[in-house]
Amino acid sequence: MAPAPQLAWIGLGNMGRGMCKNLIEKGNLDKPLILYNRTKRRSDDLAARLGADKTKVVDTINDAVKSADIIFMCLGDDAAVNSAVDAILQEDVKGKVVVDASTVHPDTTNALEKRITAKGAEFVGMPVFGAPAMADAGSLICVLAGAGTSVHKVKPFTKGVMGRADIDYSDQPAGNATLLKVIGNTFILNMNEVLSEGHVLAEKSGLGTQNLHAWIEAMFPGPYAAYSSRMLAGDYYQRDEPLFHVDLARKDARHAMAIAEKAGASVPALKVADAHLAQVKEHLGDKGDIPSIYGAVRKESGLKFENKN
Repeated sequence: MAPAPQLAWIGLGNMGRGMCKNLIEKGNLDKPLILYNRTKRRSDDLAARLGADKTKVVDTINDAVKSADIIFMCLGDDAAVNSAVDAILQEDVKGKVVVDASTVHPDTTNALEKRITAKGAEFVGMPVFGAPAMADAGSLICVLAGAGTSVHKVKPFTKGVMGRADIDYSDQPAGNATLLKVIGNTFILNMNEVLSEGHVLAEKSGLGTQNLHAWIEAMFPGPYAAYSSRMLAGDYYQRDEPLFHVDLARKDARHAMAIAEKAGASVPALKVADAHLAQVKEHLGDKGDIPSIYGAVRKESGLKFENKN
């Protein structure tokens, strides 16, 4: 049996930490997972939690790339991804596979595919759907696009390791993966807008939020019920570290609106949600989260932003 490839991971946000955990626990690695994060403390903390013998913390992206066969990235925005790739391409990447799990504009992904493959490496766009708790549990949905031979090298680490399911766009432009991700995230944004409006209407009309929540649990179990519970518990403004930072949510909304404008499509609901996210940012700053839309809708309807005294 051929030895397992050497893996490196760049970017240890909420999602990346959970994905690394499952690579180590279920990825059948025979070499330590190389870890790099701009704030090194995150790499050190994760290595301490996962085991120093199972991880190797490095100081630079270049150090991560030199000995890796497959390099995963999961970063916050297009600028961070492009900067990381600038560093990656300073090394000899011929024969290596670069995998981007970030949520970026599909044009960014397609440009990365051209840059990286021109240097003799392979590239796979691999954004994921799911919250940090799903990343930790290994139950993400992984979307893979790029050359089929490259996707094949990455799939041993997706379904059954980092994720519960794959959406396979083999031999399609890598940007199709991030196009799906950006459009898919509009569903999440709009879901939180609908839930927020529904709960405010239930409260102000006299039905009551708990009565509406009981219906949501029966009718829409899963993400709808989970976000509803977070809203009613006040989690949307009490959490110190948001699960889906307001700035990242607005970045995704901007990408989706730009794609829609270019395609000649109308997305009025998304524009409403984005306007509420702008109010969230003003009220909560860096504590703002996607379900914090609830507070903005409450305030707009004459209620306090916070639902608990």
